[in-house]
Amino acid sequence: MTITIHSSFLPHTDPDASLAFYRDVLGFEVRLDVGYGGMRWVTVGPADQPDTAVVLHPPTATPGLTEEEKRTLLELMAKGSYFGVNLASKDLDGTFERLVAGGAEVVQEPTEQPYGVRDCAFRDPAGNLIRIQELR
Repeated sequence: MTITIHSSFLPHTDPDASLAFYRDVLGFEVRLDVGYGGMRWVTVGPADQPDTAVVLHPPTATPGLTEEEKRTLLELMAKGSYFGVNLASKDLDGTFERLVAGGAEVVQEPTEQPYGVRDCAFRDPAGNLIRIQELR
């Protein structure tokens, strides 16, 4: 049996701002940009990984959510504690500088972690934590 990662989901609060971040700052390609019922789903991914994608989605589009649950989701997103994703780069310092130049919100500069990984962290426009690990 072979199982691969096809797509991961990250919520957005502003599809245009999220699209600009993932496309223009991270350099991902846009795979799909779909609207339905006044909402928008944008699928992006690295050009050299066509089988892996991140779907940027409206966080409150889940059927059956109560108004209280929707408020809770949006509060968690605003605090940056709802979702995140780990990415990787062979050139962590260069990637960090590109993200800083692109205006990304820095959470952590490149750091050697005690558990054997060197990484940095940013927030996307929706508050999602984006950690980038150095490939060695």
